[in-house]
Amino acid sequence: QAQLVESGGGSVQTGGSLTLSCAASTRALNTRAILWFRQAPGKEREFVARIRWSGVGTYYSDSVKGRFTISRDNVENTVYLQMDALKPEDTAVYYCATEGSTWLAPALWGQGTRVTVSE
Repeated sequence: QAQLVESGGGSVQTGGSLTLSCAASTRALNTRAILWFRQAPGKEREFVARIRWSGVGTYYSDSVKGRFTISRDNVENTVYLQMDALKPEDTAVYYCATEGSTWLAPALWGQGTRVTVSE
């Protein structure tokens, strides 16, 4: 059964950087667009970034555009989320997901990785 596993979360100070990874258990997922979402304490899960299966073509939420970069390595079956200039409001559990049949609709979820940004 295909799985996604996130890693790379942790605690950083405002202005710091982190790189999250989303590893797929099967190459079959290389044909799917991959999404990143996040869920802050007490808030609904929100979309963060998307990358096409080819790696060419990315899309970001306004809240992270210019600070986060999504990329993928289909040889390693891994998608990355480089997060720079982090702010306290970026504090959340970050999840990756495959995209389903609808634009930005998640299908298969990972378990999440926690990011905490302190003042």
